[in-house]
Amino acid sequence: MREFARRANVSEGQICNLESGSRNPTPAVAAACDAALGTGGRLVELAGAGRREPRAEVVEAGPVVAGYERVLGELKDIGRSTGPRFVLSSMKSITRILTDAGPHAAGEQRAEIWLLASKFAEYTGWMAQEAGNTAEALRWTNLAVRWGAHGGDETVAAYALVRKAFIAQHRGDTDAAIGFADQAAGHPAADPVIRAHAARRAAQGHARLGDAGACREALERFSSHAAEATGDPPPHWGPRIENGNPRLIEASCMLSLRRFEPAADLFAAELRRRPAVPADSNSQARFAVRQATALAGAGRLDDACQIVEATLPVIERIDSATVRAELGRFVEQARTRRASPGQLALFDTSAALAGGR
Repeated sequence: MREFARRANVSEGQICNLESGSRNPTPAVAAACDAALGTGGRLVELAGAGRREPRAEVVEAGPVVAGYERVLGELKDIGRSTGPRFVLSSMKSITRILTDAGPHAAGEQRAEIWLLASKFAEYTGWMAQEAGNTAEALRWTNLAVRWGAHGGDETVAAYALVRKAFIAQHRGDTDAAIGFADQAAGHPAADPVIRAHAARRAAQGHARLGDAGACREALERFSSHAAEATGDPPPHWGPRIENGNPRLIEASCMLSLRRFEPAADLFAAELRRRPAVPADSNSQARFAVRQATALAGAGRLDDACQIVEATLPVIERIDSATVRAELGRFVEQARTRRASPGQLALFDTSAALAGGR
């Protein structure tokens, strides 16, 4: 019991009360037990089914929405700096609280709660993908669409296609990724932000297929839509479009097109200009590994290995499936080059980490 309480990060007294039946679990405690036992949300469902007390109607949603908006911002900061392991349980627990409250609110208050639940669901889907669970990522993305519609926002349905494009890209299904990106761009609810995100995914897909012309056209669409979206209020979901550095996206496409030398130079120039943000370890590690892959492809293996060696502790800490996939691509490229014993050892370490070991 003591060990289980430690793993679930709740008090031993709470576990005793649950075991004896003297107390019912709150959604937060049920979510913590789910995480400790690996039961995939089943305990949260049972806890909800077991509650018999009447639920009070939400009289004033303002404090609820404002408070959990701040919490979502803080959880996103944690997710960017430490990866999904420390945020998923909290995200799921809060989402359950919001979806419990939504039907009991009235008018605009109900819409505000459902829109906030949609935001939580969208980010939960992203964290599930970062944890390597694409099926769970798709499930949460679909919930975000449903709850966004409850709140009167249909644009999340268009953005969900962008997320599906990224998931397909991560699985290595490039044709599907481009197809989802094109669907997102043509969706009736798509706005300039969604079209910019879709163009970015399309550009990276075309680059992976080796189609430089289609990639360039998609990059131009990305820049055009991103400029069109400047000054618009931030959406209910997804990253801010202004955070998508066009030059780093272009460098990533060059890497996929195997234009290693210009890609390495462009990564170096942009990453020197880009200030280090401790709260965004994920994207920093991702672009650092891409830079190293470009350097390895250009035959500059010493420089590439220095970057990867410095980045490995961050990759291990954030435990991101998308960053580990980038690391796997580095190993694949680096092993085509003649390497020293020390570099070969680094490749082995990187390969183990990329495989989740």
